[in-house]
Amino acid sequence: MTAPAPDAARVAPAPHHETDWRTARRIARDTGRPRPPVDRPLRDALGDALAAPLTALTDLPAFDTAAMDGWAVAGPGPWRRTETGALLAGHGTGAALADGEAVPIATGAPLPPGATGVLRREHGETGPGDAGPLRVREPYPAPGPGHEVRPRGQECRAGERLLERGTVVGPPVLALAAAAGYDVLPVVPRPRVDVLVLGDELLTRGLPDDGRVRDALGPLLPPWLRRLGARAPEEPRRIGDDAEALRQAVAHSTADLIITTGGTAAGPADFVRPVLAGLKARVLVDGVAVRPGHPMLLAVLPSGRPLVGLPGNPLAAVSGVLTLVEPLLRTLTGRADREPRSGALEQQVPGHPHDTRLVPVAFRSGGRVAPLRFHGPAMLRGLAEADAMAVVPPGGAPAGTEVELLLTP
Repeated sequence: MTAPAPDAARVAPAPHHETDWRTARRIARDTGRPRPPVDRPLRDALGDALAAPLTALTDLPAFDTAAMDGWAVAGPGPWRRTETGALLAGHGTGAALADGEAVPIATGAPLPPGATGVLRREHGETGPGDAGPLRVREPYPAPGPGHEVRPRGQECRAGERLLERGTVVGPPVLALAAAAGYDVLPVVPRPRVDVLVLGDELLTRGLPDDGRVRDALGPLLPPWLRRLGARAPEEPRRIGDDAEALRQAVAHSTADLIITTGGTAAGPADFVRPVLAGLKARVLVDGVAVRPGHPMLLAVLPSGRPLVGLPGNPLAAVSGVLTLVEPLLRTLTGRADREPRSGALEQQVPGHPHDTRLVPVAFRSGGRVAPLRFHGPAMLRGLAEADAMAVVPPGGAPAGTEVELLLTP
């Protein structure tokens, strides 16, 4: 083990009062500021959040269009067919139709002036050899006004608000923005996150041996952080138990958010708090009254960049992600909070005498949730099956209790 840095070694963890988990989430949400918005071409905006409401730049559809292949018709049938060619999408509206006239039309083509509706191709028939008038085939009804037509503005009118600020730009949002006339979108760019994994005991491959265990948080955190809107590395930076290496990594990081795993307790190799003290960081949350995960912390460096210290045990670290990291990232990314969720416990869940418990649960029918068996701080089996973490108050909760749910990313 590398010896701790002299400055870090002399700074003992100060006694502190653990913060209530709801208060900790609020503090995290209020920490930092959303990144300045930028205009991105549609192809580059995927995964960012809208920096302003998305309003339509045009009516959708922008003109009356055929909803089916068939004939554009004017008035009641039978109809005489015009001598003009078929109307196709992207080729204008064609000549106006007089009452009693029809012209072939393709799906998506604009209706010609005077057309009252569209007769589906399979619903129409003509005389022998495709001669004679166009009639409605039995037993189909005659097309009335607006039949098989997507009218102008059916989906929205120009200036109408389509999506709210903070909406995450996924493929459907890109499609809607393109249809509504956008070439670029104002977005809050995803913040860049550094993930520093601490602990000499962690292996990156092979079986646990000689007191060393596999690193579970290295594979878990980066993809979760990306789902929460961050730009996270494919592989975290592994530092081990080295206070000076940790100090250097934190001091020279240019990320918008730094996350450490492990080293947040008061053991002989727990250097996060002493290093932060040496860097003159301002600690906003120094422990949270929640189990597992109570040694988690939130600090702000002199540069203004936040740092979240997660415990090293996997389920405890997940508690820290849901308590501190997620609300902080929602501020940095400009994303709205999730809608509150709750569920009724299928069975009794014991509680901690004084602290809130976060217990992995799986969704069941009827709004019920089933507590999962493997819920120790270092366990992963429950988390692997979980849909959410149930918030169990101090003292526990009997079966049927409606509890708050924190959805996993």
